Amino acid sequence: MVSASLASLDQASAVRSRDAAEAAGALASGRRVILAEADALRRLAETIGDSFAEVVGLLAGVTGRVCVTGMGKSGHVARKIAATMASTGTPALYVHPGEASHGDLGMITPQDAVIALSNSGETIELRDLILYTRRFSIPLVAVVGRAGSTLAEAADHCLVLPQVGEACPMGLAPTTSTTCMLALGDALAVALLERRGFSARDFAVFHPGGKLGSQLLRVEQLMHKGEELPLVEPGTRLSDTVLEMTRKRLGCVGVVEAGRLVGIITDGDLRRHMAPDMFDRTAGEIMTPNPRTIDSRALAVEAVAVMNGPPRPVTVLFVVEDGRPVGALHLHDCLKVGIA
Repeated sequence: MVSASLASLDQASAVRSRDAAEAAGALASGRRVILAEADALRRLAETIGDSFAEVVGLLAGVTGRVCVTGMGKSGHVARKIAATMASTGTPALYVHPGEASHGDLGMITPQDAVIALSNSGETIELRDLILYTRRFSIPLVAVVGRAGSTLAEAADHCLVLPQVGEACPMGLAPTTSTTCMLALGDALAVALLERRGFSARDFAVFHPGGKLGSQLLRVEQLMHKGEELPLVEPGTRLSDTVLEMTRKRLGCVGVVEAGRLVGIITDGDLRRHMAPDMFDRTAGEIMTPNPRTIDSRALAVEAVAVMNGPPRPVTVLFVVEDGRPVGALHLHDCLKVGIA
């Protein structure tokens, strides 16, 4: 019995030691790969130069689309690069090189440019696509690991990846090379974005969904307008002003003169002017002149920033166009869609 128990303890100890060794090995592998890829990215950043700037200039001048292509792992990266470009103001699409040889070459026009990804630069599936670009004088940009490769020699512009080994022990599985390709694609997309002056408002047009979409909602999508807008004239008696404020339920009322917003009255203004003769006064007498406003095309997050700005926070902004109120945005409208 005792010897059996000791054997069992020895087995459990051996299992724990093995598990600990495997965990340590996994951590070492993970860190080695990440450091190898980080080093490759650092070297990539050091090697890009005039050719990168030339490619950005070429793509910025394309009147059609940027067609990104690649086979295997390079194809997966090419899809992501095309998606990133398309979402940041550069019309782009992915073209599968195998399908291109069976009719999808028709997706590429003389107004387009092609970016072809291949670490070896010898990917046979790219042959027909390369010949097509040469036949119709379509600009071709190569992203390769070897400057003297077939793809590099055929291209109008060539971006060469740094000479670093893959992170896998055999040096075969695409790891550092695809990471560099992806980073280079992101660099092109962002450089084009900045060159075009692509703004957060433009970004919002292409990202209406999810959490990101809520952060990019515009004021015009959330504001109260039409009959929901509480407005009075400067000469309106305060008793009628309070009725208007109560009916519209925004905790304020805008004061307009000749159609232009000249002031605002809030619940706080009413409390500050509380007096026996208060309801004998007019809206123009107690309003706060020149209230903070926002443009209808502004992002809702920008409106929240204005609400929280000096001299003190407010909960409502009137939305104006040429000085005329077209809507009102309450802080609660922003909170409901997750903007704070």
